[in-house]
Amino acid sequence: MNRIKQLREELNISQNELAKKLNKTQQMVSLYENGTYELDLDGYIILSKLFNCSIEYIAGKSDIRNPEKKDFRFAYHTESEGMTDEEIKDALRFYKEMKKKIKGENK
Repeated sequence: MNRIKQLREELNISQNELAKKLNKTQQMVSLYENGTYELDLDGYIILSKLFNCSIEYIAGKSDIRNPEKKDFRFAYHTESEGMTDEEIKDALRFYKEMKKKIKGENK
């Protein structure tokens, strides 16, 4: 499913309502949703604010809905399945140490 359609349906708004927010026609929203036309940058910015997620997510270029969300489990969730709380804490400590090394804080 197209992300624009998915996000629109999550907010429970019609194509007509979304079209008004984008200053477009319902037909154009339909074309964006089925991938016939690509939304312009201004449209992506409007949708990003409306849906509270990244432009990259809306465009299907990323699976991270909101990269500003600083939740380790969000990015690490598939690998953390089946791990104990202690194993997750160890992994988080390791992650933080590597992040410091990359930034040059822990030489």
